[in-house]
Amino acid sequence: MTSPLPPETAAAAGDAEEPRGVVYVVDDDEAVRDSLQYLLEASRYQVRTYASAEAFLQDFDPQAIAVLILDVRMPGKSGLQLQDELLARKARLPIVFITGHGDVPMAVSTMKKGAADFIEKPFNQADLKALVERLLVQARERAAAAERQRMNEALLARLTPREQQVLERIVAGRLNKQIADDLGIAIKTVEAHRANIMDKLQANTVADLMRVALASGSGSG
Repeated sequence: MTSPLPPETAAAAGDAEEPRGVVYVVDDDEAVRDSLQYLLEASRYQVRTYASAEAFLQDFDPQAIAVLILDVRMPGKSGLQLQDELLARKARLPIVFITGHGDVPMAVSTMKKGAADFIEKPFNQADLKALVERLLVQARERAAAAERQRMNEALLARLTPREQQVLERIVAGRLNKQIADDLGIAIKTVEAHRANIMDKLQANTVADLMRVALASGSGSG
């Protein structure tokens, strides 16, 4: 009977198998899909392939941290039309266009609409893998920033209208006496509001409070 792996060895083995990120591949050419899947799965990416834009849209998870490798010319909805559809849905998915028929105006058009890159077949495998890794790192950073903003906005939503007025003035650098004069209230009332704001925003210092307020856009005017 084989003895079980030590916990630390088992954990390391599990980490080694963990996917490094999701890569969607949309191309009507089966050989290209298979080639990209083999290439990227060898680097521990979770690869999902589709023969058409329509099939991709049925399965696409807008919350996934992923990269889309997309062919330009396909039967049905083209890659350019799929880009427009994703833009209409406000999807922030990084797109890498691949094509055997690329031209400068087409590349410029896709990049102006936010495409991450535009490469022609045959492409350099090492360069493609490096590009995918860089885009996934950026996607994770954007997702983390968006989550922080959502959390900050949820905290700010707990403030009363008066507390929001006080917070705006704290962010603007106003002193308690100046805030009291601005709002026509007593300094002790300002101090009470300030304490409530610190508590509701889970801020231990004014610097913490400023980070929450500024990260969510509060007081930007």
